[in-house]
Amino acid sequence: MPSSDGAELRADVRRLGDLLGETIARQEGQSLLDLVEQVRQEVREDSPAGANLLAKVNVDDSIRLVRAFNAYFHLANVAEQVHRARTLARERGSGESWLQRASHRIADQKISRDELARAVASLSVRPVFTAHPTEAARRSILSKLATIAVLLDAKNAPENNRRLAEAIELLWQTDELRLERPEPIDEAMNALYYLDDLSRSTVSQVLEDFAFELNKFGITLDATARPLSFGSWIGGDRDGNPHVTAEVTKNAVTTQVGHSIRVTLERLDALRQSLSVSTRIAGASAELLASVEADLRILPEIEERFRRINVEEPYRLKATAIRHKLLLTQKRHASLKDHEPGRDYANTQELLDDLLVMRDSLMNHKGELIANGELDRMIRTVSAFGLTHATLDVREHSDRHHHLLNQLFSSVGTKNYLELNSAERLNLLAAELANPRPLSGNSKNEVDELDELGAQTLATFDAIGEIIERFGNEAIESYIVSMTKGADDLLAAVVLGKQAGLLNLNSEEPYSLIGYVPLLETVAELQSADKILESLLAVPEYRQILELRGNVQEVMLGYSDSNKDAGITTSQWEIHRAQRRLRDVAMKHGIALRIFHGRGGSVGRGGGPTYDALIALPWGSVDGEIKMTEQGEVI
Repeated sequence: MPSSDGAELRADVRRLGDLLGETIARQEGQSLLDLVEQVRQEVREDSPAGANLLAKVNVDDSIRLVRAFNAYFHLANVAEQVHRARTLARERGSGESWLQRASHRIADQKISRDELARAVASLSVRPVFTAHPTEAARRSILSKLATIAVLLDAKNAPENNRRLAEAIELLWQTDELRLERPEPIDEAMNALYYLDDLSRSTVSQVLEDFAFELNKFGITLDATARPLSFGSWIGGDRDGNPHVTAEVTKNAVTTQVGHSIRVTLERLDALRQSLSVSTRIAGASAELLASVEADLRILPEIEERFRRINVEEPYRLKATAIRHKLLLTQKRHASLKDHEPGRDYANTQELLDDLLVMRDSLMNHKGELIANGELDRMIRTVSAFGLTHATLDVREHSDRHHHLLNQLFSSVGTKNYLELNSAERLNLLAAELANPRPLSGNSKNEVDELDELGAQTLATFDAIGEIIERFGNEAIESYIVSMTKGADDLLAAVVLGKQAGLLNLNSEEPYSLIGYVPLLETVAELQSADKILESLLAVPEYRQILELRGNVQEVMLGYSDSNKDAGITTSQWEIHRAQRRLRDVAMKHGIALRIFHGRGGSVGRGGGPTYDALIALPWGSVDGEIKMTEQGEVI
C-alpha cells in the first residue's frame, strides 16, 4: 500500500476517533473519555498497569468503556471499508482493477476466443448468505454505519463534519442489542440489508465492467446472462437454527420478494424518467407498440394522464406498465391471490421479457447506446437477483429424515427401518423411489398421524412445494442434507421429496423441482466422498433426477466442522483430496460437479482469503460453477 494511501486511512480513523471522543465527552462526561484514553495508552504499551487500571473500574463504567471501544472499532472498520472502496475506484480508473488484471492475464496466456466463450457460458458464481451468532448488529446500527461511510467518502466540507458528528451521536445513543433474542426473520432482514445495497448499484457495475472486458476479446455478454447470483440460508437452515419452521421459510421468501420488488421499482422509476425517446424522432418496433397497447388495455390502473402525455413515448408507457405489474405482483403475494397473466408477474422471466421488448426496439432504432446503458444495467441486475432477491437453500439433519421415514414405513407395515444398515436402507429407499405411488397416502393428510418432529419435517417439504408454486423455480433450488455419512442419507430426503410431490419420475412428463445436496462435514465423511457419490449414481432413479436437472450434482463441503474435528491442516488437506475424488467420479459418469464451499468467516471456522482459496482448488473441480457461504460475521 503506498504511504499516501496509508496516511489517508490514518487521517480518516483519526477524524472519526476525534468525533467519537467529542460525543463521549458530551454524552458521558470528560471523565469517561479520560478513562478511555488512559486504557488505550496502557494497552498500547502492554503495561501491567493496564490490568491494574481495569481491575479498579466499576461495573457501570466497564459497560460504558466497552461501548466506547466497540464504537471505535465500528468506525475504524468503516474507515477501512471506505479506504478499500477508494483504492478499488482508483485501480479501476487507472486500468488496474481486478477484472482488468484478469483480462491482461487472459491475453498474456493467449487463451482462444472460443475457449474463453465456453468458459464464460458455463460461469456461475453464487455467494450464499448465512446467519451466524457473531453477526449481532441491528439494522439500525448498520444503516448508521452506512451513513457514516457515505459522509466520510464525500468532500471534506465543514457541513460533513457536522453530519458525521450527528451520525456518531445517533450511533452512541442506539442500543446495539435488542433485549429479546432475534427471530429467524430478524436475521433475514439483516441479510436483506446487504442484498438491497448490492442490487442498487454494485452488482450492475461489476457485471457492466465484466461485459466491457469480455468485449475486448470479441465476446458479447448477453444482458440476461447470469454469471453472478446470490443465495441465502437464512430462513431455510433448520439444522443451524431449530426455530426455523415451515412457516418461517415461507415468510422469509415472501419478505425477500417484497424487498426485491421495492428495489426494482426504484431502478425502474429512474429508467422511466430517462427513457423519453419519442416515436416522432426515433421510431419504435411494432412489437413494443403492440405490447404497450396490450398493457394499456389490461391495466386500467395506468392513469389517464400518463396515457395522454406519453402517447408518443412508448418506452415510458412500457416502463409505467411494468411498474403497475410489479405493484400488482407485490399485492398478489400479500393477499395470496392467484397469478393474473398480463397483469402481474409469475416469475422473473416475465419481467425480463418486458424489459427485452424495450431493449430490442432501441437496438433496432438507433438506440444502441441507450439500450446498453441504464436499461442493460437494470436487465443485468434483475437477471442476477431475480424477483426473489436470492435463492433460498433448505438444510436439515439426516437423522430427521430417517426419523420421519421410520414412521411412514411403519404405517405401511415395514417396522424395522431404523434397524437396517446403510446398504439395506439404500436398497429399500431406491425401491420406494421406483414405486409410482406415494409411500404413505397423501403427505398433507399424514401429518396428524406423525409425532411433532416428523410432522415438522414433512411440513418443510410441503412448504417447499408451496413456495415454488407461488414464486417459481428460482425461489428454492437445493435441499441440503447435513451429516451425510452414506448415500442412504441423501436418498432419504429424495423419497420425502417424492412423498410431498416435489418429484415424479413416472409421469409422462417427469420432473424434479429441486436438487438434493449431500453435506460432507467430518473428516470421515470427506474421506468417503467418492464412495457416497458412486453409490448415488448407481441408483437409476437418482440418475434420472440429475438428468432432469441438467446433469449437475452439487456437493457441499463443510470447512468448519472438519476444522473442529481434526484441525485446520488436516481439514484443508482432506477437503482438497475429497474434491479430487469427487471430480474423478463426476468425470467418469459424465456429469457436471458443483462444489459448494461451506467456509466459515474466521480461520478457526475454515475461513480465510476467498481469492487465495479459489486459486488453490484442485484442477477440474471448478467447472465454471461455484457456491460459497458468506457467514454473518464477514458480511
